[in-house]
Parts: sequence; C-alpha cells; structure tokens
Amino acid sequence: MTAPLRVPVVAMVASMGGLQAFSEVLGALPADFPAAVLVMQHLEPARASQLAHILEERTPLRVREAVAGATLAAGHVYVAPPGRHLEITAARTLALSDAPPVAFSRPSADVLLRSLATAGEPVIAVVLTGRGQDGAVGCVQVRRGGGTVLAQDQGTSEEYGMPGAASLAGGVDEVLPLAEIAPRLVALLQTLNHPHG
Repeated sequence: MTAPLRVPVVAMVASMGGLQAFSEVLGALPADFPAAVLVMQHLEPARASQLAHILEERTPLRVREAVAGATLAAGHVYVAPPGRHLEITAARTLALSDAPPVAFSRPSADVLLRSLATAGEPVIAVVLTGRGQDGAVGCVQVRRGGGTVLAQDQGTSEEYGMPGAASLAGGVDEVLPLAEIAPRLVALLQTLNHPHG
C-alpha cells in the first residue's frame, strides 16, 4: 500500500485560553490520527515556552516545537515557537520567520493560515478561543483555497474574539462546541482519506 502523496494538515490557532482548548482537542485525538497538526498560540516572545512539553503530556500524538525545514508527518504535532512566525511551504515542510508582527502578533494565525491556503489540499484550519481578530483573513483564504475551517463556539470559548471574527468574515464552515471539534476532525479526515468510501 502506497502512502498518500500529501499528508493532510490541521492547523489550530488560539490566544487567550488556548492551552486548555488545545489540551482538550489534542487529548481526544487517536494516536494514529492521519494528519500533521500545527499549533499556534500567541505567546510572550521573550520567554521560553513550555507549550510543547505540556501538550505532550496531554495527547497520544507526538509533540515537538517546530523547526525550520522539518517535513510533516501524520500523528505529529508541531508547535510554533515564541517570537517566530510559523509557515508551511508548498513542499509541505515547515518554515520559521522573523518577519514583522501581523495583527500585533508573532507568531500570527494569519501568517500560518495564509501559508496553509496556498500549500494545496487537504488542509483544515481550527480557530479556538482568543482575543482579537488574528486568523480571520487567513480563514477566508483557507476556504477560498478549498480547505475546511472549524471554529470554537462562543459558549465554550474563554474569549470569542478570534473565532467570532473568523465567522463574521465568512471564513468558517462549521462552528462547534470545544468537545465536538476532535470527533469532527477525525470524521473529516476519514472523508479526505476515503473520498468514495
């Protein structure tokens, strides 16, 4: 059996309240989850981040901080480091940049999602709790590029700014309570991997 040429990519972005939201979604995914997961949270750039270490304790997936040039593998989680933009290249490798902040943030959800929109399918973006509007523009571009966008609902978000802005911009396919996001990702990836099944 030959592996599919393109590893599906799921990008999850969040700000305020993100650790708990990431923990719940990633913790509910199976160890054989058939996609690579990119995680971007607004972080204090001057401080070392424990996000990758904490998430590794909470999910069966393998978690590491993203490094430039890494090739994406299914069942792995790549966490954006503090103070660097995380992007995906057309070759499905990771890139980090020190470009100026976008929406006052580096890493920025918009930067990651815009790169996702041009990386080719299959891609899924997930906008979780957070303040501000970072990610709204990127979500619209992901949808335009043929990807799918899920957003956390207001009732389960600590801050509804980011998911709300993405919805208002028309960049969201489905709005879901936090507990329903992981099962929906599993279902979507089954459809992607077995389109006629």
